[in-house]
Amino acid sequence: MSNDYRNSEGYPDPTAGEALSRIAANEKQSLRAFRPIVYICSPFSGDVETNVANARRYSLYAVDKGYIPIAPHLLFPQFLDDDNPQERELGLFFGNALMSKCAEVWVFGSRISSGMEAEIKRAKWKGYHLRYFTEECQEV
Repeated sequence: MSNDYRNSEGYPDPTAGEALSRIAANEKQSLRAFRPIVYICSPFSGDVETNVANARRYSLYAVDKGYIPIAPHLLFPQFLDDDNPQERELGLFFGNALMSKCAEVWVFGSRISSGMEAEIKRAKWKGYHLRYFTEECQEV
């Protein structure tokens, strides 16, 4: 630990230096701390541009709360066509596989799309822990 910290007058301040060094070490360690994986369930279809922006915001909220977010509707539409029924079903199947690896399922928003409905139904059937949030990330 570095104790070469100097106060506002330029004098050595080893006590403050030690404290600041410990704070920095704790912050660095907390970045590597265990983070459970959470499944982000929010609308995709409809206003896709807004829904993608919201899913990104919900994912960042999960990161800020100490989780690793999985948002399949941000990943799979990159190479699967949501308007193609077979590819949509494949994307939902892939999402279900990822959901099984998550500690919790977080449902965002007041509108439940058909895809979300299927995800929620599966989560309940499998006994996964569900949490519900508003569009403003307030838990309800």
